[in-house]
Amino acid sequence: MTSTLLLAGIAQHVIKTDRLRTAYLEAGNGNVPLVLVHGNCSSSLFFQDFMLALAAMERYKIYAPDLRGYGDTETVPVDATRGLADFSDDLAAFVRALNLSHFHLFGWSLGGNVALQYAIDYPGALRSLTLQSTGSPFGFGGTKGAEGTPTWPDYAGSGGGTANPAFVQAIAQGDRGDGQASPRTVMNTFYFKPPFRAAPDREEIYVSSLLSTKTTPGNYPGDSVTSPNWPNVAPGTQGVNNALSPKYMNQGNFATINTKPPVLWIHGSDDQIVSDTSLFDFGFLGQLGAVPGWPGAETYPPQPMKTQVRTVLERYRANGGAYREVALPDCGHSPHIEKQDEVVGLFSEFVDSQR
Repeated sequence: MTSTLLLAGIAQHVIKTDRLRTAYLEAGNGNVPLVLVHGNCSSSLFFQDFMLALAAMERYKIYAPDLRGYGDTETVPVDATRGLADFSDDLAAFVRALNLSHFHLFGWSLGGNVALQYAIDYPGALRSLTLQSTGSPFGFGGTKGAEGTPTWPDYAGSGGGTANPAFVQAIAQGDRGDGQASPRTVMNTFYFKPPFRAAPDREEIYVSSLLSTKTTPGNYPGDSVTSPNWPNVAPGTQGVNNALSPKYMNQGNFATINTKPPVLWIHGSDDQIVSDTSLFDFGFLGQLGAVPGWPGAETYPPQPMKTQVRTVLERYRANGGAYREVALPDCGHSPHIEKQDEVVGLFSEFVDSQR
């Protein structure tokens, strides 16, 4: 349990759903249910101050579960061949166990894609959907163009083999140092836009959260296979990074779901993780010369991740849905931390407009 990492006003519980033991944070005493879903290599602990700010408004009840293999939730292998359906089904089991039949869903990064998958798989449950720094609906890596065209038939350049081995090892070893591949350095360089840095006590909580990522087989980052196509690694079949591969995950059909909750898309203008020029994307790294053998922009250009998100949301709007995009200047991948007041205002105004 992470009780020593909890802020005053935050409670942690564990609930046995019909799928797995799920740990979650809870705050607030209101009657408007909000569910927050965290991103990759993190946990619900990244939401604490955000939750407290929302709870102070006295009208919300906020829940933030840990995804499988993160935080204090049970570690169960992710079947990547189902895309993000394992996570979507876990979320559905969680809200059933809490008897939440109609709620507002907020997903950050990977959590945004989990939220999209939930909206696809479980229509009619959402009052609203907020996507913060969500990944592309066409997966992470391995596609090009606004419509998510596969770069290679085997989706080389996506999946479990694309994670930095030194970073994975640092997580496994519980590294709290400040080396180049340490969780602390990666967080302060990429989760936030430098020179932003959280207060020292919060930074330690965030590092602990990041280190809660389980690097066991079937979780993070997942397995991989060799490929004849650059960069010579393709997705395996288990683990979260493979579940995010376009080989298995394509959420373009979000645009055509029958029950269309209103959508708020928030992202930082200077996000280096989810971007049209992402420093985690092999196409952009190849263009920069950071990965040898890049076959060129015609074959393997940078993945236009934000353009792909916008393409699907525009199609959603054309099919009768409604969405609003807000790009926050001077902000990286974690707007709810870097620009907390702005995001609390945007999110609460949006939620209240849908009550």
